[in-house]
Amino acid sequence: MNRKKAGILVLIIAAAGALTVGVIRMHAAKNKTENTGETAYVDLVSNLADTGSLGSNNYYAGTVETQETWSVNKNTDAEVKDLKVAVGQEVKKGDALFTYDTTKYQQDLEQANIDLQRLNNEYTSMGQTISQLTKEKASASASEQADYTIRIQEQQLSQQQKQLDIQSKQQDIRKLQDNINNATVTSQMDGVVKSINDGTSASPDGTDTSYITIIKTGDYRVKGTVNEQNVGTLSEGTPVIVHSRVDDSKTWKGTINKIDTENTVSSNNDYGYSGASSSGGTNYPFYVELENSDGLMLGQHVYMQTDTGSKVDKSKGIWIGSYMVDQSDAKHPFVWAAGKNGKLEKREVKLGESDDTTGEVQITEGITMEDSLAIPSPDLKEGMATAPMSEMPSESGTEGVMSSSSSPLSGNDVISGSYYEDTISSSEYRETESSNNPELSAEQQEAAQGSEGGSEGYADSTDGGQAAGGAVTAD
Repeated sequence: MNRKKAGILVLIIAAAGALTVGVIRMHAAKNKTENTGETAYVDLVSNLADTGSLGSNNYYAGTVETQETWSVNKNTDAEVKDLKVAVGQEVKKGDALFTYDTTKYQQDLEQANIDLQRLNNEYTSMGQTISQLTKEKASASASEQADYTIRIQEQQLSQQQKQLDIQSKQQDIRKLQDNINNATVTSQMDGVVKSINDGTSASPDGTDTSYITIIKTGDYRVKGTVNEQNVGTLSEGTPVIVHSRVDDSKTWKGTINKIDTENTVSSNNDYGYSGASSSGGTNYPFYVELENSDGLMLGQHVYMQTDTGSKVDKSKGIWIGSYMVDQSDAKHPFVWAAGKNGKLEKREVKLGESDDTTGEVQITEGITMEDSLAIPSPDLKEGMATAPMSEMPSESGTEGVMSSSSSPLSGNDVISGSYYEDTISSSEYRETESSNNPELSAEQQEAAQGSEGGSEGYADSTDGGQAAGGAVTAD
């Protein structure tokens, strides 16, 4: 399986999980209505539009950067004699960047050569001493043999140490000679001087301590951030769409080619986005290789979202999960909205296109981003009091409770905060609906009960999808 197919598979699994979330929310909203004194809990359309039917904010902050950088550190034992470039200057591979002052190196080299000559002389002298002692030992008496042996061994040990000193001094000389020969440092690639850390200028973010940093010219890539709760929802090979922050009509396509979980980035969110990119926890960088970078600028701030493969243009209208719209009367679809007086009301809406890939529907008239909607339920009535979803009291004793971290969607942002933290399977929902809805016929109730086995199979496939999604890796 290639990387792109693997990424699309993860998205399809997540989209399938959205159907379960719709049923879960409807059941939870129904139970909460019954247990909290006729209060309907609503959420802002802006939240619903941001999260879509998948139940998670899949927007990621990013910055346009070059594909590659090269840095050189300054030798702290030497002074720079001549800096030949400036920040922003274009350079070619092999161009001189700066030159060291070699005066000190020349002086140290002369002294090192003198020291080496002295060491060689001492080594030779020790060899001569050993030869003389060996001759004397040959004619010495038996009582003097032991003393000569000890003296010869001492000289041999000293000579071995002197040999090590000679080798060390030779290494010092080679290093000094290399410094003199390579006093001029050249660029290793074509690019632009990004920063010079000479006390007068530094890298834009202050984190690059290299003396000179060169950024490669050519195609750009996008560096994004994802928090620890959502990093598992991305995989290498996942297709993404890059959006301009200033012009919604400008987009670029690319593919995630690296997720760097071995390094972290600052959790500060300077781009005005929340959720997937920053949640106050650990954040990791990921990189997007673009199909083309025409119109992008180096350092430009963008935002990204995973590409579900949908061909629908969502630049117009409001797109929310189709489960939020009651379409029992196809000619008069409506939503449950909080009125100006805080009371629940049926509000007819005009529908546009639909996206079967994401389970979303376009609303062209009837609501704005500032409106608040309740999830449709048979127990909702016009005139009911409304309250923000975040004020919904927790429900105890619910079977099949599933924490947000174990959701088939994405991390703690999936069904936390203004969403539901207690869930049930779709089979339980159908069983409850069929037994509690007197308007259903006996045949309909029997059909709903009989579909329980199939729904359990669906729940199993959802869990399996999650496991499969987590196991997908780039080939």
